[in-house]
Amino acid sequence: QVQLVESGGGLVKPGGSLKLSCVASGFTSSFSLYAMSWYRQAPGKERELVASVTSTGSSANYADSVKGRFAISRDDAKNTLYLQMNSLKPEDTAVYYCHARSWFTAAQYWGQGTLVTVSS
Repeated sequence: QVQLVESGGGLVKPGGSLKLSCVASGFTSSFSLYAMSWYRQAPGKERELVASVTSTGSSANYADSVKGRFAISRDDAKNTLYLQMNSLKPEDTAVYYCHARSWFTAAQYWGQGTLVTVSS
């Protein structure tokens, strides 16, 4: 069945960088037909949208808190979504989730999450 498998999380010092990956599998339609997003959830807080991209070549949208520091991208040939995170801050500490939404059926899928901890 459909799976979104994330990797790249870990412990990093403030000001450091980290790159998250999300590999999709089991889609009955092309990966290119899904809008992709990254969400995050910090302890005791609501899950929030971090960044999204509709398709390859489309503009990306970012939460104000990460603009200028994070970059979302996708490689449809590899069925993979990325999140490059630079200048990390302690408040970026959260579980980061990959999300997919079909353009046509509105079916939605979530990854299992990967923990990012920013601490000295």
